[in-house]
Amino acid sequence: MHGEANPSRRIRTGLFEVDLRSGELHREGVRVPLQEQPFHVLSVLLERPGDVVTREELQTRLWPAETYVGFDEGINTAIRKLRLAFGDSADNPRFIETLPRRGYRFIAPVNEPPALSNSSAEAAAVTPAPNSAENIASPSPASMPFSKWFWRIGIAAALLMLLIGIGAYLLQRRSSSSAVTPRRMMLAILPFENLSNDPSQDYFSDGLTEETITDLGELSPEQLGVIARTSVMTYKHTDKTVSQIGRELGVDYILEGSVRREGGRARVSAQLIRVSDQTHLWAENYDQELHNLLDFENDLGKAIARQVEAKLSPQRENALARVRTVDPEAYDLYLKGRYYWNQRTPAGLRQSVGYFQQAIGKDSSFALAYAGLADAYNISSILGVLAPKDSLPQSRDAAEKAIALDPNLAEAHTALGVEKSHYEFDFPGAEKEFLTALELNPNSAYSHLFYSNCYLMPMARVDQAIAENQKALELDPLSLPINNFMAVTYAFAGDYDKSYRQFQRTIQLDPTFPLAHEYLAARLFMTGKYEQAIEENEKAELLGGMSPEKAAAEAAAKLKIFRSGGEEAFWQRDLEENLQAYKRDMKSVSASALASAYARAGHADKAFEWLDKAYEERDGQDITLVKYDYAFRNFHHDPRYSAFQKKMGLPE
Repeated sequence: MHGEANPSRRIRTGLFEVDLRSGELHREGVRVPLQEQPFHVLSVLLERPGDVVTREELQTRLWPAETYVGFDEGINTAIRKLRLAFGDSADNPRFIETLPRRGYRFIAPVNEPPALSNSSAEAAAVTPAPNSAENIASPSPASMPFSKWFWRIGIAAALLMLLIGIGAYLLQRRSSSSAVTPRRMMLAILPFENLSNDPSQDYFSDGLTEETITDLGELSPEQLGVIARTSVMTYKHTDKTVSQIGRELGVDYILEGSVRREGGRARVSAQLIRVSDQTHLWAENYDQELHNLLDFENDLGKAIARQVEAKLSPQRENALARVRTVDPEAYDLYLKGRYYWNQRTPAGLRQSVGYFQQAIGKDSSFALAYAGLADAYNISSILGVLAPKDSLPQSRDAAEKAIALDPNLAEAHTALGVEKSHYEFDFPGAEKEFLTALELNPNSAYSHLFYSNCYLMPMARVDQAIAENQKALELDPLSLPINNFMAVTYAFAGDYDKSYRQFQRTIQLDPTFPLAHEYLAARLFMTGKYEQAIEENEKAELLGGMSPEKAAAEAAAKLKIFRSGGEEAFWQRDLEENLQAYKRDMKSVSASALASAYARAGHADKAFEWLDKAYEERDGQDITLVKYDYAFRNFHHDPRYSAFQKKMGLPE
């Protein structure tokens, strides 16, 4: 089959079925997890199966001209994840062939399932296909003339109006209930569908979805829980029913809607649905003129306060009553920054820093942009994109600036709490920031997560840490990092059975998530299951970008050493490999990693020497949790261990 693929249909290839409309891949009826960008690449390849699609064409179609860095890394990662999803091989391809320095070709036979019925075909034609050749041109932002900023602010204003209706409806139902206090209602806001016939504006509709989640989450958190962005974005372009989504997310209500711009007007449609019986409880269409919209947005904030005054704290009323203005271009740059920050890749994080800095350059009083910049620096440190000394002081400066501009910004307090824990080792200060963030927005999944892992676990308050992680999971049940941290927390608590089950759940959500395999390997090493651990570590290396041949060879070498020399020989070889990597590139191995490597190999003097070096380098992500580092299990009675705990401000 050649020619352009019809985006409304499904395509079969071997045991797989590709649904171009919903953006899903299935193998024999079972969904295969696949992220959005690899699916976009697959869609382009399926437009012309058997033909070469050049790297230049893919870059033009899927990566915007303004992208600073990351095309090579992005396309290589996308192709690697596609091969993992299809069980394919670069050396002996059955689905995707690489033509060095040219591009890629989908080589497997493809065909279509039986045609839809007339009624189904008509229904499918109503909604523009998200992954068609027209619509996947670029999922990333592109520059636009200033005149077009107005319609975007109009959409934001209209979305704020939705908050009035939704909040009033839900709170009215709560206040009219019986004297018995029911449990907190849970709401999921599905990604607003972009009906503007311009896929490059997806970042904008996604960003407004995220901002709406945050705003509504702060409305009345004691009565209303709102599912976080990560989980709801899983349902972008989904064809699942409200009942299915509600069951998977554990919510009572779902809000779904769309955004469309027509000439000088913006149209926002939304409806609120009760999951239990799929009843449409509330619906509204907003057709908004695009004039003087910044003033109009301020008026909407005051209107929200009037609508739900009886249900809001004085602090929240004052926050909503304040007049807030922001440069339209700065707001757009902020949404771009969040778009790339949410990708959690090295290239994406670097771009997010750039966009947040540009937003601040456009509007130096824009508190959200400073909070975004603090988040970008924090995650860059956590993922090893930047060294702690190159990122965390900048995070602190940005977070403090955000708080000075807006003390009620929960995101900024969370970011500052992470910095105080990981860099300053100021645990009382970190606790204060996390508790402030949770008071301001109890519906922030990441505030619960970081409170658990950056404060409660270092302070050995394990039961509370588990409870906070569980709250984070309730708010963001499909988040891979939160699920993974839950498994790690169980392991630190010594509950290895729960830890193993939680790792399996995380891997079931996305088998291509490398950190789940990496941390599961560490848990298996802790319990002496070396051969299984080596197997999981091989998967992590493969998913992290290592070639299949090299990953297999390294796993075989490790297995041979363990079988012939036991644990002692295994960890001595591991230490030598870490030292060689450090010699090649000092930035590739952290001081805390070398401290652990020396400890596992039984070299106490060197282990404590490098532990002190990690302290000097403020490598706080690992050493704040040194109490749970299995490598140091035999050194807890060493006076140097107690001295280090005391120096860090950690309980002994």
